[in-house]
Amino acid sequence: MPEQNIITFVCTANVCRSPMAQHLLAHALGAQPEPLRSLRTASAGLSAYGGDAASPNSVRVLQSVGIDLSGHASQRFTQALFDQSFAVFCMTETHRLLVKTQFQAATPHVYLMREFLPSGVEKEIPDPYGMDREAYEVCRDSMVEAVPSILAFLKKEYKK
Repeated sequence: MPEQNIITFVCTANVCRSPMAQHLLAHALGAQPEPLRSLRTASAGLSAYGGDAASPNSVRVLQSVGIDLSGHASQRFTQALFDQSFAVFCMTETHRLLVKTQFQAATPHVYLMREFLPSGVEKEIPDPYGMDREAYEVCRDSMVEAVPSILAFLKKEYKK
């Protein structure tokens, strides 16, 4: 079994939501003590074509908070990536269902990105693809809101 030291974010095409989530968490992990600081992040799409750039609005809304997404290249979610993942965070229940049914479970940690937020808040992150910049900002902000809860989960669960 490969070392499970990657936190993976999954969406549909790996050009909007999951790359933004990956880079937002990577930025937050950089301020954490070890062993969290050494965790790697990845993103993938269940229907992704390899090598597509992040959508222009994804790049813009992360750039506005000081994070560079310009070098992103999409990739499809694979069993190999799942095998290396300590946790997988999905954008929607459909993504989570597909991960759990189309791949052999490599970790028990398959969640929605916003799953650890208090009850009563929306847990899914809608796809902003093709929408205006404001939709991408709403998407980014819903991810930013979830990052502290993911960090708390990792502090509790990830032991190296």
